[in-house]
Amino acid sequence: MRILLGVTGGIAAFKASSIIRLLTEAGHDVKVVPTQNALRFIGSASLEALSHNSVDADLYTDVDSVKHVRLGQEADLVIVAPATAAFLARFANGLADDLLLNTLLVAKAPILVAPAMHTEMWLNEATVRNVETLRARGVFVLEPDSGRLTGTDSGPGRLPEPEAIVESALALVEPKDLFGVRLLVTAGGTREPIDPVRYIGNLSSGKQGVAVATEAARRGAEVTLIAANLEQKLAAGLSEVIHVQSTAEMQTAVMLRIDKVDALVMTAAVSDFRVENQSEQKIKRANTDGELILRLIPNADILQTAVAEIKENQLKVVSVGFAAETASDESKLIALAESKLQTKGCDIIVANDVTGGAVFGEDSNRVHIISKNGSPVSVAGTKTVVANRLLDLLLTQMH
Repeated sequence: MRILLGVTGGIAAFKASSIIRLLTEAGHDVKVVPTQNALRFIGSASLEALSHNSVDADLYTDVDSVKHVRLGQEADLVIVAPATAAFLARFANGLADDLLLNTLLVAKAPILVAPAMHTEMWLNEATVRNVETLRARGVFVLEPDSGRLTGTDSGPGRLPEPEAIVESALALVEPKDLFGVRLLVTAGGTREPIDPVRYIGNLSSGKQGVAVATEAARRGAEVTLIAANLEQKLAAGLSEVIHVQSTAEMQTAVMLRIDKVDALVMTAAVSDFRVENQSEQKIKRANTDGELILRLIPNADILQTAVAEIKENQLKVVSVGFAAETASDESKLIALAESKLQTKGCDIIVANDVTGGAVFGEDSNRVHIISKNGSPVSVAGTKTVVANRLLDLLLTQMH
């Protein structure tokens, strides 16, 4: 999506860097249009490096391309953050004395404005009326946060956090193609206890599963997330979050809900084995004679069990499994994934190479998505990009 980010001249302009990063990492093309005053607070070099697009605040350069019209016409979404009191006044009154305001008058895309100013300025009657005018025209104006401002004072007027701005902006244009779909997602890594303080676990951060759940909710799905030992903050919009520790707990949570959903996406890294004789007391080194021998027994295969339940009861549930493999090349990785697709019996398998601990805890991923009735699809990018491509294919499979 082509997103135009306007930046105006306030101290909060430095947060534009984080907004750009969040948008580009989600796969969007970001064009930054700062005001001349904004460049007093943040340099064009930073904005260009993060957006991978040139930055020019001058209305009177590249006149032959009629850029103030072109930028507005090409944008799929417009965000202005921070938006100063002066900007709100000029925008509300239809002034067009710089590149950003000219572009906004041309834009037909949804516009989100995130104000930032001192409390007295935000509550001033003139600002209140300007905001009312913009909202009446269909401009989405975020309420500023309350907190510490530039000086020693605190109050409403603080720029919302970049994550909140991006989430609110994307919600204005996110497709709702999953509206009415009930999705069950597992994420994270299960832990099998050895004793009350020790466990066998894995390196999964759960970021890919959380990305799938978050993006599905944004696209209108009713999402239940079964979270195994996640440490990251979860986005708003999820219908239900069930926290589990072990594979057995996750299996119970999945099987209780499998007949109430339209799709199951098993991104969680599930332990294949558990300790046979879990100690009720902490194991003391002094009592081990210098070594500790653990006997491991297999856990149930949650995906295989769920697929069997789907088939036995003729449930209309599309099943997606994940295969974290160590392969010497892509052809072997795809072969391993195709084999797992058959043995698990699921509809779609997502494979990635985790040799050397790759992708664990990272923000990006590279996967091959293989379905029963389609050729392998390769996707590389942020985990948000991967999540949306998987959801696209999942939707196709459901249809």
